[in-house]
Amino acid sequence: MLLEARDLWKSFGGRPALRGVELSIKDKGIVSLLGPNGAGKSTFMKIAAGILRPERGSILVMGRDPRDPEARSLIAYCPQEPGLFDELNSWDNLMFYARLYSLPEQKAREKARILLEELGILDHASKPVGKLSGGMRKKLGLAIAMLAEPPLYLLDEPTTGMDPGSRRDVWRILREIKADGGAVLLATHYMDEADELSDTVYIMDKGRIVASGKPEKLKERYGPPSVVEIMFRRVPSQSSVEDALRGLEHTWSEGKLRVSVERPEKVVPRLVEQLYSLGADIGSVRIVKPTLEDVFLKLTGRRLETSEEK
Repeated sequence: MLLEARDLWKSFGGRPALRGVELSIKDKGIVSLLGPNGAGKSTFMKIAAGILRPERGSILVMGRDPRDPEARSLIAYCPQEPGLFDELNSWDNLMFYARLYSLPEQKAREKARILLEELGILDHASKPVGKLSGGMRKKLGLAIAMLAEPPLYLLDEPTTGMDPGSRRDVWRILREIKADGGAVLLATHYMDEADELSDTVYIMDKGRIVASGKPEKLKERYGPPSVVEIMFRRVPSQSSVEDALRGLEHTWSEGKLRVSVERPEKVVPRLVEQLYSLGADIGSVRIVKPTLEDVFLKLTGRRLETSEEK
């Protein structure tokens, strides 16, 4: 077990931040901790990184307390605000942390160059960090976390404030970590990010885990039915179409048919074949599937923030 948290509780000033949180990471891959700002994600990440102590419960990293120096060598932690030296440039910041990780200098420089290039900040690596944009600072923090190549990465909102292109750069890096056998715990409030990247999602709200599982399974269990939107260039007699739609919830609007279905991959081929056999001329078919935002809304009654990029 790479990470195992059981019944974690933590409060600040008498206000609970974590309420009996349980979370586990067994193998390589990307696990998302998805929830709005203030849900308790950062508190959990700090406990997992050995920075905070829980009031109750237990947490182990490969069988060790995360405050144990041996456990810390197994973790790369990237907080929301990376600990950077503004007067130094990116190279100097990376080399400082490489020495803390006891990495050979030549290996560290080679790794640093690769990371800076992959993250799109190599051309700015000689500037003082204090003059970099917020997105570039976040990328540099991620590069620092990746220097030592540990088995477990704890990344707290690594793409917040980034433009869509930068977010894609980070997503590519996270997939590479997974492909190389690493495990990532990704705290995010972007439902599309969790949906796109995650093998497993833990949905968090008000300090509690309210649901967990594979994204598709969560959407199947908690989301609304999928909607099949069919645009017609020519519609056959509506009565014959109604016969084909018997038993399916549906609506008509200005030449568009909307049908609610649980398993579109099974229903759509049969439905389209029936409509063609009735003489329909179909212009387009679009399937609108439930999202993790729908799941969060069902479980909490509130919506998650979405990113700029769909």
